[in-house]
Amino acid sequence: MKIVYVVNEASFFLSHRLWLAREALDRGANVVLICGENTGEHRLEEHGIDHVTVPMSRSGTNPIAELRTFFKLLALYKKLQPDLVHHVTIKPVLYGTVAARLAGVAGVVNAVPGMGFVFTRRGNRARIRRWLVFQLYRFAMSHPNMRVIFQNREDRGAFLSNSLVEREQVVLIRGSGVDLEAFEATPEPQTNEIVFVLIARMLRDKGVGEFVEAAKRLRSNYSNWNFWLVGDVDPGNPTSLTVDELMAWDSEGVIHWLGHREDVSEVLKLSHVLVLPSYYREGLPKTLLEAAASQRAIITSRVAGCLEVVTDGVTGLVVEPRDVEDLTAAMVRMGNDAGLRARLARAARSKAEAVFRVEDVVRDTFVVYQQLLRRPLTKPERQAASREQSR
Repeated sequence: MKIVYVVNEASFFLSHRLWLAREALDRGANVVLICGENTGEHRLEEHGIDHVTVPMSRSGTNPIAELRTFFKLLALYKKLQPDLVHHVTIKPVLYGTVAARLAGVAGVVNAVPGMGFVFTRRGNRARIRRWLVFQLYRFAMSHPNMRVIFQNREDRGAFLSNSLVEREQVVLIRGSGVDLEAFEATPEPQTNEIVFVLIARMLRDKGVGEFVEAAKRLRSNYSNWNFWLVGDVDPGNPTSLTVDELMAWDSEGVIHWLGHREDVSEVLKLSHVLVLPSYYREGLPKTLLEAAASQRAIITSRVAGCLEVVTDGVTGLVVEPRDVEDLTAAMVRMGNDAGLRARLARAARSKAEAVFRVEDVVRDTFVVYQQLLRRPLTKPERQAASREQSR
């Protein structure tokens, strides 16, 4: 069996979908990744994954360039002749599904990990762009043997209510999962210096500005509190902050910007509270899963995706998006109450163990694969399919 994955960036595939590829390889499948150029594809060799690069811009709108991407995908599907293709994010889903239909690919899986900045922008231009994206989805989602995986109920509901997909094509699999051994439960650091950390791409839509403003307000009264930003800028996203902006805040002593880190589990071990005040249309933020698995207290915002992980007052604190006052108050409450942090952190870890194990995500995804390919299911996979149908 040949499975082709299509993503914008190889680095995203390695951080969010590598476990799927490993499982496919273990089952004897031939795995190929199609991704954008210069996106970390050199690291695929160590995992035994073949790859092909295509010109693919996440935010580009040049019609000629976009058509070039589409026709390149179509040519590759005809050449590779996969049994199944798995598209992740908007452009691979839109272009890849049409290409797969024209190339006669037997099965298509479309993963929609959040609606992205297209659905958080305001103004007339943003509304026109959203309308256009919905029309493109409606046109593209017409493969006769397809499943669409959503990470949260809000996005699933939006697609169903707008008649973009049929109900029998929809599957809910909450996130890309978390490795509970790599992100083990550990007690928070026993120190008076409380560390609040935001781990994400450095986007305004992730609430980075609100986090920095809250830090400015808290510094004068809580000199022993520290505020870390972990993550890189993203020039391909129009809401990205710049290196100069982040360095300026760091130089002022407002926050400490650590940049991109591969050792996120170690960063979490040194922190007390994970903060993600996002108003981005998240799918299901991996950083929240990693914080929950690490048994860390969480503050996040009341938006799609984040609420799949955090229940206010149970597994974390929930604040209103774009509300600095609400965020600051939650940080004060969490920073001053070690007992509250411990209670919420334990509950978050328990939820990660029960709902977000990466092994369960992989198993549920392969149930989808086998349904599309009409292959017999194993007993655990039949049980997983039954649970999915009852949701």
